[in-house]
Amino acid sequence: MTGPLSVAPEPTPGHGLLAGRAAVVTAAAGTGIGSATARRLLAEGADVVVSDWHERRLKQTETELATEFPERRVAAIPCDVQSTEQVNALVDGAVAAIGRMDIMVNNAGLGGETAVVDMSDDQWDRVLDITLNGTFRCTRAALRYFRNAGHGGVIVNNASVLGWRAQYGQAHYAAAKAGVMALTRCTALEGADFGVRVNAVAPSIARHAFLDKVSSTELLDRLSQQEAFGRAAEPWEVAATIAMLASDYTTYLTGEVVSVSSQRA
Repeated sequence: MTGPLSVAPEPTPGHGLLAGRAAVVTAAAGTGIGSATARRLLAEGADVVVSDWHERRLKQTETELATEFPERRVAAIPCDVQSTEQVNALVDGAVAAIGRMDIMVNNAGLGGETAVVDMSDDQWDRVLDITLNGTFRCTRAALRYFRNAGHGGVIVNNASVLGWRAQYGQAHYAAAKAGVMALTRCTALEGADFGVRVNAVAPSIARHAFLDKVSSTELLDRLSQQEAFGRAAEPWEVAATIAMLASDYTTYLTGEVVSVSSQRA
């Protein structure tokens, strides 16, 4: 595949879409969609709290972002989304650190590759608990904050095209992401009562250093080549869509799952 989009373009500059907003991004350490989202939200003018369970990588990400965006407030709060107590503390800590919360980006998730016939209960439970239950816990905490604060807000969840499509060895992850999609739609109806919009993105494949480390190059190359542009997305390309959903460009959009994918229909 060759063409104008067969090579990833450079990231677009910020346009102040989120000036004056405060955001929380889970699973934001490292090189993936979470850290790219934090960077994009900062570029669009938001103050950002990044969170992750891996404290060393989280601190490193906080330092990098604060250096890159010295005019913005950046804070880091460790959080394991498997813990209700830690999730509630994340929201409270974020509000204490940057004054308020307007945006919650639920990016935390866990994958793996195991056929159902060989899958253990622990493998199934861990993927579901982090990917689906973790999104539920963070969504619930954000909704309670937004309801009590009275100023509305936005929640953007990271789903996956596997919530719609089948892939060998991905039953646990696909089930979790389909659950995130359903959670998004139902929560959107409830959040409308107090001015909260809830949407999701569904990436196909966004390659970054950590993904290349935990997945086979052969599989990632094959999935990338199946895309219409002949390549995987860059994490910033997914992050840009998340920023759009968090912005006032989508004030009448809620309960939707936006595919960030160039796969052929």
